[in-house]
Amino acid sequence: MGTADHRTGEHDAHHGVEPPALRRDDWERPSSTSRAEMAADRIADLVARTEPGARLGTKDELRTECGVSVGTFNETLRLLQARGLVTVRPGPGGGLFAAAGPPRTRRLGAWAEELDARHPEDALRIRDALDPLLVEDALWHASPADLAALRGDLGALADAADSVDAPGFARAERQLRTRLAAIGPSAMLRSLYGGLLAVIEPFVGTADADTLHALYERHAALIDALDARDRAAALRLVATSVG
Repeated sequence: MGTADHRTGEHDAHHGVEPPALRRDDWERPSSTSRAEMAADRIADLVARTEPGARLGTKDELRTECGVSVGTFNETLRLLQARGLVTVRPGPGGGLFAAAGPPRTRRLGAWAEELDARHPEDALRIRDALDPLLVEDALWHASPADLAALRGDLGALADAADSVDAPGFARAERQLRTRLAAIGPSAMLRSLYGGLLAVIEPFVGTADADTLHALYERHAALIDALDARDRAAALRLVATSVG
């Protein structure tokens, strides 16, 4: 078949008919920017599974693993550093390292759990107060890959709401909110927010069917607003109480 296509192309060229400029798979192929975002998302997942401060690999090792060019990987590195996810160290033994975060960042998360473990309502109130900060950061920093990942998490929320699986919904919502928090550059905000989510998850796991569906609808609308860069709608949604 390849030979026939080749001959057809030669025949067209000889008769003044130009072959199509691009095949379908060419124009559907991701741009270099999209590839950089997808590579950043892949390394971000690696960071999430790695102890803070641990070595991830050399630039060349990670670039090869992601399958991107040097220029694309430089853009990937810029995205990761803007989100505060990695640090770069030169010289022997250097490379990319999972960001350790500002001093006392991890202690902030532990503080949130210890302070509010017996008072989830307080944790909810503080989480809700932080939501506008996360939304502002996401409006500024969210990439198409980030939004696609959030929509993937949204599917798990829909399944749990439809089956009235409140504990499953709580786990899926925590994953979605954790991913949303990871978009912004503030490691301190991510840590504090993550500590609050750990306290709140069992509380969300007792919600009834109506509350689960209302929460799902709000998350879906929020992701749409972030995708449209509609700041007013996004902030209005996180200011709306559910349940």
